[in-house]
Amino acid sequence: MARSKGNPQLVLRPQDLLVLLRLTLSGDEAPSYASLASDLGLTASEVHAAVERAVAAQLARKDAAGRAKVLLEPLRLFVQHGARYCFPATRGGTTRGVPTAHAAAPLNAAIVSPSSDLPPVWPDKDGKVRGEAYYPLYPSIPGAALRNPALYELLALFDAIRGGSQRERALAIKMLDERWSS
Repeated sequence: MARSKGNPQLVLRPQDLLVLLRLTLSGDEAPSYASLASDLGLTASEVHAAVERAVAAQLARKDAAGRAKVLLEPLRLFVQHGARYCFPATRGGTTRGVPTAHAAAPLNAAIVSPSSDLPPVWPDKDGKVRGEAYYPLYPSIPGAALRNPALYELLALFDAIRGGSQRERALAIKMLDERWSS
């Protein structure tokens, strides 16, 4: 658990949101910690700790078999109203990387940026797009996103919520609501 020796207060970590977003894609059958770890570029113990923090924060629960199940309504409310304050977007200079936020699907179909604006990108040595550094919530995100297109979309929408304009945030929230209500 993320607790300091002098403070027993539990604190969510960025990788907890990565794990929760991935779990929203699992439907009724939660993958094993080892499988999640492999998908997300984390260790199984990091995934386990993330699930424990999410359960303590009431963003997930465990079923009778001990598998994690995301509580969509609390997660939706947290992402919509709190995540950008807990995990504000950090930007940097020009770099090569993987497009995110409004520069990635699905928002890139709804938002057209001026051609003179550099797109937001997660810095990544294998990235093919030149843009403004938009540091990912967790370092393993670019690789995890490229391995799983559905996760990539959720992470890009999350980035638009935590660091986009009011219009981008509103569209991203609407698109997340559509995904999580079906």
